[in-house]
Amino acid sequence: MKFGKFDYAAFLLFMAYAVCSLIIPVVLVEVARDLNFDLDKGGMSAGGILQAGRSATMVGAMLVCSMLACRFGLRKSLAIAALFMAGGITLAALSQWYWMLLVVLIIAGIGEGLVEGLATPFIGELHKDDEPGRYMNFSHGFWSVGIFGCIPLLGWLLNCNVSWRILCLLVAVGTLIPCIMLFSPGRKRIERLEGKGRFDAAGSLKKAWDIIRCRQFWLFFAAMFVAGGGEFGATFWCASLLRLDFNASPWIGGLATAVFSAGMMIGRTGSGLLVSQKNLPRLIMIFAVCGTVLTCFFTVVGSITSVMILLFFVGLASAPFWPSVQSYSVDRLSHLDSTTLYILLSCAGVPGCGALSVIMGKAGDLWGLRMAFLAIPVCYLILAGLIAFDYYVCKGRKNMQCLKADNNNSTE
Repeated sequence: MKFGKFDYAAFLLFMAYAVCSLIIPVVLVEVARDLNFDLDKGGMSAGGILQAGRSATMVGAMLVCSMLACRFGLRKSLAIAALFMAGGITLAALSQWYWMLLVVLIIAGIGEGLVEGLATPFIGELHKDDEPGRYMNFSHGFWSVGIFGCIPLLGWLLNCNVSWRILCLLVAVGTLIPCIMLFSPGRKRIERLEGKGRFDAAGSLKKAWDIIRCRQFWLFFAAMFVAGGGEFGATFWCASLLRLDFNASPWIGGLATAVFSAGMMIGRTGSGLLVSQKNLPRLIMIFAVCGTVLTCFFTVVGSITSVMILLFFVGLASAPFWPSVQSYSVDRLSHLDSTTLYILLSCAGVPGCGALSVIMGKAGDLWGLRMAFLAIPVCYLILAGLIAFDYYVCKGRKNMQCLKADNNNSTE
């Protein structure tokens, strides 16, 4: 695998995106007390709605991001996305009441939606002539690197009575680093990352319509919805689970998020390095079954240590779902526009994140946060069933074998 300047910019962008997405969950207990929606007094639903509102805006941004990419190019569009994230998190630090926080997180959601929609095709275009699935899994691993490297530090600062508002400002400043790198085209312009100077709404809509009319697309749409929901449900609520059910410190809550992400980091980078493109569907199915079994244990774990160990292995099992489902879908629907397909699949995963955050919050208010975690194995079991149906019933296995033969012939 060979990396250049824009690969490193993408790595930092994934890290910034991860920390921007998770700074609010990490400080959620403090935010809830400061803005008067205490989680231990029925405020978990309000906490989940913060992510749902953000997710709705992300979907809106993703629906137009292909037109923005056509006008400004993938590189500039991602730089603008980083600016939106930094601005939204800065305004979040200044929020004085719940509804203000919800509105400014929507601004951050615009940037996050652009990153979600365009970062994967950005990597795909950078490595179009190589095995893009490997680079996607490796690059997506930096979402977890950002969490593992930054969230424990933020939790420790929170434990040292540093205001959650100051922490949000620090995150916003860090987001400007990939922004600056992406605004610079470098000495060698890569034309396929640059814009065409027009929005081409008609062309974008036609590509989207061709995909939407394909019945098989909706199977992968559903797979992305449950994959994103299961992964982010654990990410969003794990810190609150430890702090509310085990009376853990803010630092332990941040560490829990980092431990989960450490598992994801190892799983994604490892699968990117070790698992070939043709084996992606089997990887998804095996890990989905493992994740289903592991996440059921959240209802019975009895100590902070056991929760931490469980979070690591759940993160490891959850790691390859998002990028692998997308890459496998593009292989199976190779006659459709890949960039638009990546975007529309992300438009399924992001609502899954928001929906499961709200569902788990409501279940937490009714039955406790431990029982709310049972929503995650349901998602993973559905994911395994959908991919198995496509692979074994809808000729997915035969399709991947043909792709392998084509790759071998082109190599020769």
